[in-house]
Amino acid sequence: MMRLALAGLVAVAHALAVAFGWQPQFHEDPVLGRTTLGDLAVDGFFVVSGFLVTMSYLRLGNVGRYLWHRFVRIMPAFWVCLVVTALVVAPIVAWLEGASPTSVFPESLAYITRNGLLLIRDYGVAGLPSGTYEPGVINGALWTLYYEFLCYLGVVALGLIGALTRRRHLVLVAVGLLWAVGLAGVVLAVELPAFQMRRLALMFLFGVVGYVYAEKVRVDGRLAVLALALLALALAWLPDYRVLAGPAFGYLVLWAMVRLPFTWNPRTDLSYGLYIWHWPVVVILALLGATALGQVGFVMLTLCVTALVALGSWRLVEAPALAHKSMAAPWHARSRGVSADPST
Repeated sequence: MMRLALAGLVAVAHALAVAFGWQPQFHEDPVLGRTTLGDLAVDGFFVVSGFLVTMSYLRLGNVGRYLWHRFVRIMPAFWVCLVVTALVVAPIVAWLEGASPTSVFPESLAYITRNGLLLIRDYGVAGLPSGTYEPGVINGALWTLYYEFLCYLGVVALGLIGALTRRRHLVLVAVGLLWAVGLAGVVLAVELPAFQMRRLALMFLFGVVGYVYAEKVRVDGRLAVLALALLALALAWLPDYRVLAGPAFGYLVLWAMVRLPFTWNPRTDLSYGLYIWHWPVVVILALLGATALGQVGFVMLTLCVTALVALGSWRLVEAPALAHKSMAAPWHARSRGVSADPST
């Protein structure tokens, strides 16, 4: 349920940004950029992912099965999204903007092939869309999947060196190194290389730490209040809140997973579909003139329509793909067995 809530927040942020040209923003820096609601939601997504994926790796105790599970969870729905966006959404967008639906070809085919391995190289199709506040971006949410899969591979590396079991301190060392680089960027007011990779890897590692040190972390409402206060302070005063309140934010997300009353684990998981499909839905609704509903009305319509698309994605693509998780062959030593979300 936490993933669904965070995916919904990302959708809200992007709906406002694409259709109205703004989204809630906490801080802006001329060098290091800004922190928005969408950034915070994506960070939370990576914290949750780090926790659940580490659980999955240790439960499976097998690198081959683990990588196969990650593949069937991410790639089939991603590929379908690329194909439908290129062959259906792009022609509709062209028509809505007054061009021929066939004008997107053959560029739409290049959109599929250039983005097919998760690294997003083309954000638009034939220069479309042009009538939104994010011109030339037909799906601006997919870029994080490349970094997420790199984090999945990072879990394998950590597991193989024993950092998830007998050498858990190595995870803390990795967190410390990433934190130190981020701190240097803020202190020196310079944009250091690979910001997005460092940012998302740090958030993911907070989730990893939360799982491997679960028996030592106190789930305490008073600590959550202190973490929230520290997060608010960092968001207000720092261009990169993570250098002060990254661990506090990670704790808040993990605390919410355990303590909030909406910790519900439905059999139908709409979170991934909601995440990968909301941007094309926003583009089409905006070009259809749904912005006339006002910001609240537009956002609610976006969430409803995207939920229906996500339901179709789950039933027609994601769930059938996950049904083949058991096809992977064993490879790696067994480890402790713990229950995990079947959709991970």
